[in-house]
Amino acid sequence: MLNREELKPPFYANIFSYVPSTDREGYAAMDEATLSEVQHIKGFLGYEVTGTETRRIFISYWQDMEAINRWRENATHKKAKSHGKQWYSAYHSMLVKVESHSLWHPELL
Repeated sequence: MLNREELKPPFYANIFSYVPSTDREGYAAMDEATLSEVQHIKGFLGYEVTGTETRRIFISYWQDMEAINRWRENATHKKAKSHGKQWYSAYHSMLVKVESHSLWHPELL
């Protein structure tokens, strides 16, 4: 997952907010495959997931744009993205550069 104490700015965060659709066929297997494969991408720093049953937020953290571009070109990731309109009723993705962050009571987060 993610150790926030190890995040050293600047880094990037991809914030993916979505509403799951009713047609999730194949989603669980692809989710497992992408989460396994992304671990091997140099510059991938981790991820976290939050939300409710009806709205979720997945945030992935990246060392630099080179790492993000390696993931964008990954065949498994491209295949997963091709199912976006099947697996999500709506989604919004943002890529942001994090210049600073602070942490308080990390054991509670």
